[in-house]
Parts: sequence; C-alpha cells; structure tokens
Amino acid sequence: MRVTVVQMNSQDDKSHNLAEARRLAAEAVAADHPDLIVFPEMVSFLGGSDEARLEAAEDVPGGETWMTMQSIAREHGVIVHGGSFYERIGNDPRSYNTTVAFGRHGEELVRYRKIHLFDITAPDGTEYRESDSVGRGTDIAVYKAEDVKVGCSICYDLRFGELYRRLAGQGADLIMVPAAFTLQTGKDHWETLLRARAIETQTYVAAAGQSGSFPTPEGIRHCWGHSMIVDPWGYVAAQVSDGPGFATANVDLGYVKTVRQRIPMEAHRVLGRPEALAA
Repeated sequence: MRVTVVQMNSQDDKSHNLAEARRLAAEAVAADHPDLIVFPEMVSFLGGSDEARLEAAEDVPGGETWMTMQSIAREHGVIVHGGSFYERIGNDPRSYNTTVAFGRHGEELVRYRKIHLFDITAPDGTEYRESDSVGRGTDIAVYKAEDVKVGCSICYDLRFGELYRRLAGQGADLIMVPAAFTLQTGKDHWETLLRARAIETQTYVAAAGQSGSFPTPEGIRHCWGHSMIVDPWGYVAAQVSDGPGFATANVDLGYVKTVRQRIPMEAHRVLGRPEALAA
C-alpha cells in the first residue's frame, strides 16, 4: 500500500483550509498515486479564540470537513485518514478533537476522539490548555484499510507509549499520527518519539503535521512540520520539506512480518503478561 502524508499550514479560515486540502490531495494523487492519504490535526481550522473554535465544530456525520474528506476519497478513489477537526456532540459545551477515515467509495471506516489533551507550559512560558474547550475521548480505535490494519492517535497521544502498545496488541500494522506539534517541542522530540513508537510497536508510523505559523488571541504560534513516514525498523522512509507539501512511502506487510521475526518482542514480553511472570 502506498501512503502519503500531507503537510499543511492551516489557519482560522475553514473554507481556505479545506480548499488547500483538496489541492494538496489532487497534487499528491497526480504525482505519487497513493492508496491512502493522511491529513494533519486540525485540518480545517487552527487557531482562533475558544468561541471561534467552538463555532467551527461540526456534526458528524455531515459537517463540512467530514463531507470534504469523504468527497476527496470518492473523487480520487483513495482511502482518506482525515487528520482531525472539531466535532460537536449534541449540547455538550465542549467540542472533541476527532479523526474520521473513509474508504475509496466514501464509506466511513472509523471515528476516533483524541484521548490525551495538550495541557502544558512550553519552555518559553507559553501555555496550552486544550482541555479548557475540548472533551477527552475514551475509546481506542483500530480499523481495516483493505489489507492493512490501522491504529489511530492524534498529536499529544504520541507521548504515551501505552496507547501505541495497545494499538499494536489489537493488530495494527500502521499507526497514524495527525499532529500540530509545537515548534519548541517538535524540534527536540518529534522525530525521536515517532521512531521510538515505530520501533517498540514494530509498525509503520505515518505522521502528518501542521507547519508554519498561525494566529491565536494570545499571539502567533508556530508548528514544527517535518511530516514523515517511519518504517518498523525505525527508519524514516519519507519526509516533507518545510511548508505545505506531501511525501509518500510504501507500507509493506511482508517487511512488518520480517522485523517481528528478527526481534520477536511479543514472544519475549514479560511485563503486562502475568502468565509470563509466573513462568
């Protein structure tokens, strides 16, 4: 399976962002002929006030971003892992940071709500409080994209290896990481964490990120970019340059099997397996 990660510089203009997503998808299809396209976190709206983000939230199914991702899948005959966007759920005053994936004919394959919310103070003192306006997801999600089993995560989830271990335990061959990693944390941690998650799960990891600056009421903020695909040995198979763009690599299930045979970690696992400790 050929997988393309799309890197964007989304802003607080939903129509513009979705038009960019369509443009980049069409360019990627023409150039690289992927089977599966992965978009970044907050593909359709990034920045803005809490009120603007809540206003940008959509019903699922049927919202503008949901329909755009579905139409990209149908138009190009590709599988689309739709990054993430703000989802509205009933009268809940919070939105949810949600991924939806679609099959080649536009059928919904999965819905995943981000579990780990980004509440940190960056080294320069900048505060990020995602949980002030975003609800926490509770369910782990793995879906079948034809012959490839795909695990779901979003951005800050990347720091929590136990989630990735559970995704691998549910059979994932490929784990998605749509993200909007900050410049400060990304330059030090992004590639290291992605390669670590790939090595420890012996899966491919496809990380589609936001790149460049975007406005918020607190000032301009910056994303790291460097979207990439990492293979199960931890090798960076493809990476996007600075700015909007895309990169493509093959996901080879035979290679996943080879890596797991070379280092049979599952057979050697002790912690988390009481029967192994007893033996």
